[in-house]
Formats: sequence, structure tokens, C-alpha cells
Amino acid sequence: MGETAEDHVRPSAGDGSKTPRTARGERTLRKILDAAREEFGERGFSDTSIVGITQRAGVALGTFYTYFESKEALFQALVRDMSAQVRDAAAPAFTEPVHALDAARRGLELFLQFARKNRHIYRIIDEAEFVDPATYREHYETTVTRITARLIAARGKGEIAADLSDDDLEILAWASMGANVFLGLRYSVWDSADPASVAAVANRLFRKGIAA
Repeated sequence: MGETAEDHVRPSAGDGSKTPRTARGERTLRKILDAAREEFGERGFSDTSIVGITQRAGVALGTFYTYFESKEALFQALVRDMSAQVRDAAAPAFTEPVHALDAARRGLELFLQFARKNRHIYRIIDEAEFVDPATYREHYETTVTRITARLIAARGKGEIAADLSDDDLEILAWASMGANVFLGLRYSVWDSADPASVAAVANRLFRKGIAA
């Protein structure tokens, strides 16, 4: 009693958003982010309004400004949130003690499943290149950092070629991520192919190459 919306948040590190400090605040923020995902995904950044987001989220307009300074700040937070969701969707593949290439296959399969259920991620991430280039780049660079670290660990276990340098593995990480992105676009957004089958064929490229 006597609480205001401001009682449930604290300033963030300066990106124009505020971090919830109560469970109620976290639920409200989640509603705003989920509504923003649908609005930005359906309408694009330019045609999306703060009013439309708050109406979809079922929160007051003033509540929006408790959490975000602007539509741009919300978009930045949404890109980071969706990037984290991609990471978390694939994460279970890398927690089991299996061969690195088996984990990569399973990780791609999980990503394809995620992309099918979250098709808006492609439009939102693509628009970030122009709306917020720094966050767009951050999304891909942090993904590559994770992949590279896993490849380096796999080299140390003798699961991939020992003559590949750290720089070589970073190149392969970018190649792997790029392939995964477009496989998701083709087989989860434009069409609905079996994720396990797509992942198995793509995984063969890393296991055996395509030379006769």
C-alpha cells in the first residue's frame, strides 16, 4: 500500500531501461517485452507505437515510462532479451557430456525449434542493424564468442583438429553461426522442415566436409 510503479524498478547501466527489483516489476516488464515483440514483429519499428505496445500489454502508458525512456530503449532491451532467449533455447545441448559435434547438432535442432515458435525474431534482429547497430553487432559477437569457446574446449579434448588455431576456430564459429541463421530462416520461418533432419545434414558438413 502506498507503492508506486517506481518502487518496483531501479536504474540500469544507462541504456535507457530500468531493472525491476520486485517480482511484480519483473512480471510487468515481461508483459511489455512480450507485447513489444509482437508489435515490432508485426509492424516493424517505424510503424509501432508506444501506445500500441501498452495496450497490447495491458499496462498504463505511464507504466511504460517507468521501465523505458523511449521506444528506442525498449527496442534495444528487446533485442538483448531475444538474444538471451536464443542462447537459453540452445543451452541444454551443451550441458551434457557428449562429443562437441553431437552437441552442435542438437543445439542447431533446438534453435530451429525456437525459431519456428518465434518467427518475429528475424524481423526484429534484422531491423536492429539500422535502429540500433551496436546491439545488433553485440548479438552476433556474443554468439560467436560462445561458439568459439566451445570449439576451443573441443580442440583441447581432441574432438576436433588440433592444428586449428584460435583464430581459425573463430572463423569457423562465424561460419557455423551464419549457416544456423539462414537454416532457421529457410526451414523454420519460410517453411517447416523437420529440425532434427536439417540439423543432421548441416552437422555432416563439419564432421566430414563435402569432398568426394
